[in-house]
Amino acid sequence: MDTSRTTPTRAGIEIAYRDSGGSSDPGTVPVVLVHGMGGDGGTWDRFARALVARGRRVLVPDLRGHGRSARAASYLFEEFGADVVEVCDNLGLTRVDLVGHSLGGHAASLAAQARPGLVRRLVIEEAPLPLRPGDPEQVFANRLPSLPELWHATTSVIRHPRAVFAFDRSMTGSAIEQFRRPDSLWWDRLPDIEADTLILRGGPGGMVDPRKLESAVAAIPRCRVAVFPGGHSIHRDRYDEFAAEVLPFLMRPPTS
Repeated sequence: MDTSRTTPTRAGIEIAYRDSGGSSDPGTVPVVLVHGMGGDGGTWDRFARALVARGRRVLVPDLRGHGRSARAASYLFEEFGADVVEVCDNLGLTRVDLVGHSLGGHAASLAAQARPGLVRRLVIEEAPLPLRPGDPEQVFANRLPSLPELWHATTSVIRHPRAVFAFDRSMTGSAIEQFRRPDSLWWDRLPDIEADTLILRGGPGGMVDPRKLESAVAAIPRCRVAVFPGGHSIHRDRYDEFAAEVLPFLMRPPTS
């Protein structure tokens, strides 16, 4: 069963989400899937079905300013992370596995920092890493899209018109400006992440700086990296390889 609902944040922003599957075992941890900027929860449909088929409950929110969620006056990264935590709180979830792509991956990392006990396992797919003090400014315009991404962009209006037209484009400039500023607090709080963490990095078409990635992995207590060919959207363009890596990570029995 797939149920679509909304839930308000403390700031009064209605966050839409889909709630699928479930398990008769009360100890089964739900999975929360968070999309990237410009998309909506529909990007996770195939992976969500795979999780539900394995007995997992799956929650898929639309971030503020995306999909069926309300637009907002502010789009700070910390607010995206807080929205993820508040959705979990509103649904009475005390333990989740959290998977996020791009902006959603950054929001997931912020949620895991802010509420370490909430997140059991964390998957961060191709989230651009913030600058550290002294790092040169990031120039995303120099990154060329991969062929699969060009095809996706060409067909998105036809295949996913809701996501394309619902996206509040006013956040784009805000996101770029935030990534241009060093974020020492994010780096300082990486050791607070208690979740078993898997970071997914794309190939030359990706958006993850490998040098900064080394520093992030060293700071997170239990973290490993999987590298994929291709570009920024691994779960979409390399689904089989993505699923082969992430499903076992999420489905393995808890360690004592």
